[in-house]
Amino acid sequence: MPEPVPTRPQAAPPEGEARQRVLFRAGGFEPSAGRIAPWIAFAFILAGWQAASSSGILPALFMPSPAAVAAALWNQVTSGTLLMNIGYSVERIVWGWLIGSSLGLLLGFAMGMFSLARSVGLPIVSALFPVPKIALLPLLILWFGIGEPSKIAVIALGVFFPYIISTYTAVDGVPRNLIRMALSFGVPTGAIVRKIVLPGAMPGILAGFRITTSIALILLVAAEMIGARYGIGAFILAAGNLMQTDQLVAGVALLSILGLIIAFILGYLERWLLRWR
Repeated sequence: MPEPVPTRPQAAPPEGEARQRVLFRAGGFEPSAGRIAPWIAFAFILAGWQAASSSGILPALFMPSPAAVAAALWNQVTSGTLLMNIGYSVERIVWGWLIGSSLGLLLGFAMGMFSLARSVGLPIVSALFPVPKIALLPLLILWFGIGEPSKIAVIALGVFFPYIISTYTAVDGVPRNLIRMALSFGVPTGAIVRKIVLPGAMPGILAGFRITTSIALILLVAAEMIGARYGIGAFILAAGNLMQTDQLVAGVALLSILGLIIAFILGYLERWLLRWR
């Protein structure tokens, strides 16, 4: 009978090398966002834009310079119309997004958990989701009037269906072997939902937040262009009708700033809710 070959004991890693970073693709399992790189990129874009405007490559009528856009924004700040338009738009998007996402979260979670809700809800959602929600604005105005409820309703409808799909997909994508293992250990259903289903679906649910906020912003501008006196969309429409391109680009810049603020808030929310990762 052959004797076992003695194995050489492996030396312990030196102090300071006990935790070795596991590389994944080019960024690693611990991705970190640079804080300076975005500002440098923005600075290069603005500098190139200003240089092209100053040299005459970009005519002021078709694309005003960043300095002209900043001056237009400052004029709106001093006149008080900027804060008024932002206030109307923020109120509409917040209420519409909250209503649509809350209902979409409840129905999407039910479709992911219960077979009956999935059987009934999935065909209806699939049939109504492709309908452009802005096309329903005249009907919503007929139902709710020309005031704020119709604009909030079109934003809520636009948020509702995508959030159903993202929540349902996130819940349905939770690994079933974890649920079966918990059931085999006799874990109650409520604890399974709270400790397995919700944490497993949370990344997909938060990704739905980012998608639906972008949709809400698009529908906000469209609704304000059709039936509003105040708001960022109405401001952009009025500037375009008067060929005031500096005001128009200033309104677009406001939308970009609003989108960045929303993305920052959602990023903080993701880091707080997914800190267990």
